[in-house]
Amino acid sequence: MSQVAPPLSQGVGYGVVIGVGLAFAAGMMVVTNLLKKTLGEDNSKAETFIVANRSVGTGLVASAVVSSWLWSTAFLSAVLVAYSYGISGPFWYAAGCSPMIVCFAYLGTVCKRRVPSAHTVLEIIKIRYGTLAHLSFTFLALVNNLFNTINMILGASSAITYLTGMHIMASTFLLPLGVVVYTLTGGIKATFLTDYIHTFIILILCCYLTIKALTSPEVGSIGGLYDLVVQAQPNHFVDGNYQGSLLTMTSQQGIFFAIILLVSNFGAVIMDTGYFTKAFAASPEGVVPGYVIGGISYFSVPWALGTVMGMVALGLETTKAFPTYPRMMTSTEVTNGLALPYAAIAVAGKGGAVATLLMTFMAVTSTLSAQVIAVSSIVAFDGYRTYFNKSATNNEVILWSRIGVVLFGLVAAGLTALFHYVGIDMGWTLYMIGVITCPGIFPLILSILWRKQSRLAVIASAYLGLVTGLAVWLGTAHRFFGSVTVSSTGQTLPCMYGTVASAFSPLLYSVIITLFGPEDFDWTFLSKSNLAVADVDEISESSEGHDTSSSDTEASEKPEVNEASEDQVDISEATQRRWSRYALFWAIATFLGHWVLWPLPISSLPGL
Repeated sequence: MSQVAPPLSQGVGYGVVIGVGLAFAAGMMVVTNLLKKTLGEDNSKAETFIVANRSVGTGLVASAVVSSWLWSTAFLSAVLVAYSYGISGPFWYAAGCSPMIVCFAYLGTVCKRRVPSAHTVLEIIKIRYGTLAHLSFTFLALVNNLFNTINMILGASSAITYLTGMHIMASTFLLPLGVVVYTLTGGIKATFLTDYIHTFIILILCCYLTIKALTSPEVGSIGGLYDLVVQAQPNHFVDGNYQGSLLTMTSQQGIFFAIILLVSNFGAVIMDTGYFTKAFAASPEGVVPGYVIGGISYFSVPWALGTVMGMVALGLETTKAFPTYPRMMTSTEVTNGLALPYAAIAVAGKGGAVATLLMTFMAVTSTLSAQVIAVSSIVAFDGYRTYFNKSATNNEVILWSRIGVVLFGLVAAGLTALFHYVGIDMGWTLYMIGVITCPGIFPLILSILWRKQSRLAVIASAYLGLVTGLAVWLGTAHRFFGSVTVSSTGQTLPCMYGTVASAFSPLLYSVIITLFGPEDFDWTFLSKSNLAVADVDEISESSEGHDTSSSDTEASEKPEVNEASEDQVDISEATQRRWSRYALFWAIATFLGHWVLWPLPISSLPGL
């Protein structure tokens, strides 16, 4: 993969991957015990383990959103596209990530209003459409989580292997270790807390690398970086850019990449049950500000870091400071995400290598934790509790949540190893992932927002969309490049056409199929469902000393009813609707700002 000697020893690599990972796990065990003693947050209870008693505040939600979206590929890929397309690449990477997070705030508030006691969005599908639809979307959600996780580990393991000399399989299988351990112990609250810590450390390291790059002797200043990129221009003519320039927003390839990322990321968010689980875990007033602040804040990270370090890689590539000198980077090194570690070493030496290693590790473990908790909730609630034991006790739900954590860690690492051995890298998965993850977007959204969508439409449209996307993807790869290979299917145009077809064709299919047999679903049916896991101990304690007749026993087993007055219920409904309106406003404003009002006027001016 890389012909450059690792700047750090294997001992450093194992120390970070195993030592830091287990240190976080130990820290979370301590915090979990403290929370239980001081705040009564008992992670032996399913409602605490999975949704943190639905009480997480705005600050933790916002940091969790940023951390969940800070994939290891966010850093590596933002620098990759800067190296490939010039300054437009990191901007479009950031713009392709932030709007859907803010948009999700709207879906999150609607779901909380529809089914306040839900744990996963798949439970809503089961209530509305039944078993077949539920199993179909469970499969699509698991595929989404697997591909997202594989993409993350592919990039992170490659970077860690280059930086430390660890065997690629060692980094692949050891990266999930610490995540699995602390998620087993702390559940989703541990995920929120580690997300906060990870994000704090990552932002410090981003600032360190950026400042170091602009003040290093090799660069000197922002003006010095500009001059270096101008000097490097003859070696990097970008087809489709204005005059082939690296320093322009007028970039055809950049726009193509932006479309791929925007659409595929909608799939990555909407089809990731982890975002819904975090929305259910948030307090009612924490969902919208948490997701809006997190989504908008995230924009600056890949944009700023990607632009600076990408330009550093371009400007210093032909100098003695660059690790590959006297040669330029190979295409394999570029698509494996090595432009960032190379650039970091060029301006900060071993300090840059350590910073990149820690950033990559923090990013991959925080996003892995989100994927792990999402899949564990699917295993426990949408698998075991739904089909094997409808009256599962608290302890049984916790047990199967933990089984899900371990199984997913093993399966994800194993599939990533398979991808490594067949020659698939981070660049390939980054471009094509939307073809696989996007077909369920609109059927799922319409399940939450459109009462008319039929059962046949929700199932058929998703799989027809998947077939359509795959056909377009493979067909255009053959049409443009003459064959269907790993190389041709990872190119920009086949991935763009395939992703768009995969995402939008289900909308057409769903509407057409629904027109032949529309439903008229009653939303109040969802709100009447109580999906919370009853605490058996509390039920038994409350029944002590009372008559255990049949009627009393039945009454004790019923979920507790909220006896709030009608005025309080109305106020609650009005408050939730107001938050939904705020969320919709910010979703539209973020998309227009990041995709229309800011970039398009600049892109339309030649030379900018």
